[in-house]
Amino acid sequence: MNLVVVSNRVARGKPNEPMTGGLAAALLPVVEKTGAIWVGSSGRVRDGSLKEPFAEVEALGAGALAMLDLPAAHYGGYYEGFANSALWPALHSRADLIRASQSDYASYREVNAFMARALLRFRKPDSVFWIQDYHFLALGAELRDLGVAQPIGFFLHTPWPTRAVISGVPNHRALIEAMLAYDLIGFQTGEDCENFLAYVRFDLGLAVRDGIITSSSGRTRAAVFPIGIDPERFAQQATKAMTHPDVTRLRRSLNGEKLAIGVDRLDYSKGLGNRIKAFDKMWTLYPNLRRSVSLLQIATPSRGGIEAYGNLQSEIAKLVTDVNGVHGEVDWTPIRYLNKGFGQGVLAGLYRTAQVGVVTPLQDGMNLVAKEYVAAQNPADPGVLVLSKFAGAANELDAALLVNPHDIDGMARTIAWALAMPLSERRTRWDAMMAKLNSHTIQQWFADFIEALQNTHDTGDTVLPEPPTVWPRRASDVAARYH
Repeated sequence: MNLVVVSNRVARGKPNEPMTGGLAAALLPVVEKTGAIWVGSSGRVRDGSLKEPFAEVEALGAGALAMLDLPAAHYGGYYEGFANSALWPALHSRADLIRASQSDYASYREVNAFMARALLRFRKPDSVFWIQDYHFLALGAELRDLGVAQPIGFFLHTPWPTRAVISGVPNHRALIEAMLAYDLIGFQTGEDCENFLAYVRFDLGLAVRDGIITSSSGRTRAAVFPIGIDPERFAQQATKAMTHPDVTRLRRSLNGEKLAIGVDRLDYSKGLGNRIKAFDKMWTLYPNLRRSVSLLQIATPSRGGIEAYGNLQSEIAKLVTDVNGVHGEVDWTPIRYLNKGFGQGVLAGLYRTAQVGVVTPLQDGMNLVAKEYVAAQNPADPGVLVLSKFAGAANELDAALLVNPHDIDGMARTIAWALAMPLSERRTRWDAMMAKLNSHTIQQWFADFIEALQNTHDTGDTVLPEPPTVWPRRASDVAARYH
């Protein structure tokens, strides 16, 4: 099998480089160990003189990374426009933040078509294509238009919302019809999968039986594949990182006080405002916790060109300043707020240092930070995970302290409870969560999806359209020009 994995961005995963988002952390070990080719954007763009996709390829373990410069004329409309100002808010049930023009949608489809042409270079008779996330909902249809008959699967790392919310996305019907070109569509949770199937049944009027959708594209299976991590590897990283300078400086600075930690991209879906308000309420309700516990909040900036994100950055910075102004003292800062990323190794040590991990998104597909926090803990003296019930991880990590991120007072009391929890209960909860992590690893996720994709394709009835008559005339001609 020649596996080709596709996502918006490719992460090189160098030891000391920060990683943004769980997708990169999840895919790197898959590529390194399986020999897959990971294709995505280089982060650079080229002007209109670029007629054919060009990929810069470099080795990564047994696999390889292939990085493309995307077309400058369409990148803004594709990425900041349709993908992150229309799809992202909709997928996280924020219909009020949907912003997109018809030209944004056209650019989104153009970039999906551009990526499809680029992938022809990597097509072999035994190729399997695995497309990742909302940036490429239509990529499968574009590949089929180019005559690709090999298995094509898609995995969505975000939630999938209700019919009412997704219907607020411009061109939603055309997009979801395009998704049915995939042999297999994977979701993080059963609720996400059911929301998608409800749209297919009621809005597209298609037959669905046992998760199999029958359409003009053939048969498409929708199923649940909750993503995991490599808990053993992450635990080893955490142990090793305890001697890292960043981690040792943090430990010395605590002066015996306890630490809670939050690690997120600076995104409105992560519930950072409510989290900070919960700590404010906790110090108000429990004055004895002042000077005895602080919050380290790492918030990596992202999508700064989108108005909603610029506003959020200002809002959170002001909120942190206000809370520190009320509760802080000359020799104590309640919230340590950092707008930068850290490498996975350092993060593992920071997680292990903290007595409480606070993962409280308003909506999240899975949230691998929750799983990483658990895996990083010292088995003899583990910390406590406070987890939003609206994160996909809550379906597995039900031994965490589950909270409603909209209930500020409830979160404040739960964080205080986590800080006071006796060792015996902490160990019991941690053991239960580690059992879940060890039974649902990243390796198992990968194996389950690929097996299901091949089985679905082998038994399916994918209908291929007539090959295009303009470009490319023959896939082999195009692939030859890429070498």
